[in-house]
Amino acid sequence: MPRITLPDGSVRQFDSPVSGADVAASIGKGLARAALAIKVDGVLRDLAATIETDASVAVVTRDSEEALELLRHDAAHVLAEAVKELYPETQITIGPAIENGFYYDFAREQPFTPEDLERIEARMREIVDRDEPISREEWDRDEAIRFFRDWGEAYKAEIIAGIPSDEPVSLYRQGEWIDLCRGPHLPSTGKLGKAFKLMRISGAYWRGDSRNEMLQRVYGTAWANEKQLESYLHMLEEAERRDHRKLGREMDLYHFQEESPGSVFWHPKGQRLFRALIRYVRERQSAAGYVEVDTPELMDRGLWEASGHWEAFRENMFTSQTEDGRVFALKPMNCPGHVQIFRNGPVKSHRSLPMRIAEFGKVHRYEPSGALHGLMRVRAFTQDDAHVFCTGGQITQEATAMCDLILSIYRDFGFEDVRIKFADRPGTRVGSDAIWDQAEAALRVAIDSTGLEYSHNPGEGAFYGPKLEFVLRDAIGRDWQCGTVQVDFNLPGRLGASYVGEDGERHVPVMIHRAMLGSIERFAGILIEHYAGHLPLWLAPRHAVVCTITSDADAYAGEVVEALRARGLHAEADLRNETISYKVREHSHTKAPVILALGKREVERREVSMRRLGRRGQLVVSLEEAAEALAREVAMRGAAGGEEFAASGGGPVSGGGVRR
Repeated sequence: MPRITLPDGSVRQFDSPVSGADVAASIGKGLARAALAIKVDGVLRDLAATIETDASVAVVTRDSEEALELLRHDAAHVLAEAVKELYPETQITIGPAIENGFYYDFAREQPFTPEDLERIEARMREIVDRDEPISREEWDRDEAIRFFRDWGEAYKAEIIAGIPSDEPVSLYRQGEWIDLCRGPHLPSTGKLGKAFKLMRISGAYWRGDSRNEMLQRVYGTAWANEKQLESYLHMLEEAERRDHRKLGREMDLYHFQEESPGSVFWHPKGQRLFRALIRYVRERQSAAGYVEVDTPELMDRGLWEASGHWEAFRENMFTSQTEDGRVFALKPMNCPGHVQIFRNGPVKSHRSLPMRIAEFGKVHRYEPSGALHGLMRVRAFTQDDAHVFCTGGQITQEATAMCDLILSIYRDFGFEDVRIKFADRPGTRVGSDAIWDQAEAALRVAIDSTGLEYSHNPGEGAFYGPKLEFVLRDAIGRDWQCGTVQVDFNLPGRLGASYVGEDGERHVPVMIHRAMLGSIERFAGILIEHYAGHLPLWLAPRHAVVCTITSDADAYAGEVVEALRARGLHAEADLRNETISYKVREHSHTKAPVILALGKREVERREVSMRRLGRRGQLVVSLEEAAEALAREVAMRGAAGGEEFAASGGGPVSGGGVRR
């Protein structure tokens, strides 16, 4: 006689074991029709699952938070069924739900084509229309292995053979088709709906091991309704239009080449953007009491062993051995070097704490070739890294100040919608549980003291300490994890750092790691995509292009360029024998934020005709007025600007605000 407690606190008593479908029906016919699954004491289960004891139960519908993963998982199974119907010789392997969609890996000699994807997607829709019942069955292990081997599904048989002996072997029957799966699943294929689309095909090694055979992975996306699907597809179109790799070429900012994979070759315009980011962060953190340092890129293996990086991060480190047998590593992090600076010289006193040091340090991390992605995923990058050495009593004050500084900086870059996540101890870590308890408690107190809302990201802390992750939402709704604040009770002690406390005894300082932009290269890529290349004037690689309409304006164009440069602006002249419309079109394509057109009238009146990127029309003003206004706009910094000249035409800025 189970007692079922519903999310609103009400209790329903049943005379015998009851299914999730029965619970939904007891609440109402509408809920029974909408039900997809249930959560029993927080665990997602099939709608047909039987509840025999007292439990807290929630009915999952399409609007539930858990529904998307369930729908995507089922979409993968419908994909596999469709492929087996169309191409019976194909072997199926695994097919999970992933972020924004799903995939399934297939073993097939003949490659899938785009036309095949169209056929498969059409068959998937037919399977949805059939509304095939989906039911769970538990099988004997040997019987299940024999079944799949007889069916020619060697991969499924191999998976079943590897399931621990104390775990049940569960299969799901979907109409006439059957697959191995833990579940849960929808009650029928009709519940999936048709808000899905197959996206692309790629290669994938069996079990992710390059020594195994190559499979064909079919990716798809699935959503709760057509509106969500259309929104996602529109976002992908926008992402393609904003792709920083394409815009980087058009704007002549940087390039990559095979001689140094994952390392950026910054061109003059790109270097100006890169330096503008560093210059801005340098000014802000200097005002906040940080002093700048510089540490070697190459350090002895022994230091990395002592810090714990060698054990936790060795596979991602570049190393070199000298003739005398010493092994050195290119630094993947700046932290150990900063501890050496803290340790150098006389032992610090508690009166000299907190000690705030910062570095724009070049770090190197090995990323597989297939994972490299423009500026977003590289092997060599520059961190706006900082470390604060403080006492335990100073943690809250320092971490709070870091949060305020980080959020203020994001606002200047045009990011108002920022999420904060609290990431606690990972499975692989250094330090005792007692130290981790202390570090996590200290960081929680710090973030709670700010009044900022945050979510929990379990198990995603650094190997040496818990952290706060700052996630930016860009103009088209994508999330980017950038800044971090990490409380570290481990590394200073491992590397012998200490200070003299008020009691005259030596103590190990707390080390707070801080990054605001994170990777400067990656942040530049994020900005380019956020603004679709229409960067705010203060960040633009060039502020203005001076275009002549007639050769009679060439001399005056030189004066205009000099006047702009005299005020610290990056300006260049285009004196080519081309029409002004051609010049405007070309420079707009390369995202020049301001175009100053000069003709006979402008020369005579010492004026300029100003055009702003992304805006119609032009404004005629004096050279002096234009130069002063543009210089003021650059000095203002921030996402908005140019109101004096009807605003700059930058890309949309996300709203929502930092949640408090």
